[in-house]
Amino acid sequence: MKTVIRITAGVLVSAFCVGSALAQTGSRPYDPSTPLTRADVRADLVAWRAAGYDPLDWLDYPENAQRASRIVAAQRAHGTGSGSGSGANSMQ
Repeated sequence: MKTVIRITAGVLVSAFCVGSALAQTGSRPYDPSTPLTRADVRADLVAWRAAGYDPLDWLDYPENAQRASRIVAAQRAHGTGSGSGSGANSMQ
């Protein structure tokens, strides 16, 4: 019985080791399916807020989120960053 428990424990430990090794990020090329970091999400929120998105405006939720998404995507496509330039005001 002790042998079965030891084998099971060994399998579980090796599975956790393999899982944690695969979960670590390395110097891999850009993959859009990888999760974003907290800094990435915060930067996106700052860009959306600069584009006019208000997370507390739940009455106009889908429209204001989609509008901000289009503005941020256009800014990133043109390489202007997430500044609150004329692009944020021209779409409102």
